[in-house]
Amino acid sequence: MNNNYKKEIIINVSGLTKTYTEKSYCIEIFKNLNFKIFKGEILSIVGPSGSGKSTLLHILGGLDTQTSGKIEICGMHINNLSEKGKSTFRNNNIGFIYQFHHLLPEFNAVENVAIPLLISGLNMKEAIYRSDTILNIVGLQDRLYHNISDLSGGERQRIAIARALVTNPKCVLADEPTGNLDRDNTIKIYDLIFALRKRLNITFIIVTHDHNLTKHVDRVLMLQEGIINSKLE
Repeated sequence: MNNNYKKEIIINVSGLTKTYTEKSYCIEIFKNLNFKIFKGEILSIVGPSGSGKSTLLHILGGLDTQTSGKIEICGMHINNLSEKGKSTFRNNNIGFIYQFHHLLPEFNAVENVAIPLLISGLNMKEAIYRSDTILNIVGLQDRLYHNISDLSGGERQRIAIARALVTNPKCVLADEPTGNLDRDNTIKIYDLIFALRKRLNITFIIVTHDHNLTKHVDRVLMLQEGIINSKLE
């Protein structure tokens, strides 16, 4: 565990509620959530299927919109941003890792990692240099120019992690990042996440069903019946 993480608040959530409304019914996913997440912390979000874990993660990343409440990320109230503003903010501050790597097969490893940098306007030479550097950090220095189809599942997920880190985000949001991997690769990915936190002091927020992971993270946020049932402060 990182015993020194309670220094700088990266995410501050207050009164967060999410409701889906249709003509004949209303579903409250969660209500009045209040919590803080700190720099360099690894926090796990757990709960039963349908409890709103992924929805919460998407709202924290500005990919979905809450019904009410406020979210402050890196000192910015993302509720006040336009869609274009949210996109720019995400690119500069937040990395995403999903269960499926979502790599583009027509590009090699280093090109896949470079995509967020190219989207932000960085030139190709610098984008490739920075992507090369981060792939070295995640242990794929020998796979830079390999086609995605020639890589193992664990290697592909490492590339996805590198892509999430290449913009030097303050926070990485991971939705079941090892859900598609065997146990051996799962352990390797989690070891990598903890090593990256130690090296880069990045905050990781991980949605998972893996109880082995929750034994080792700094804190666990449990969503159940629309509320947080674990103490976060």
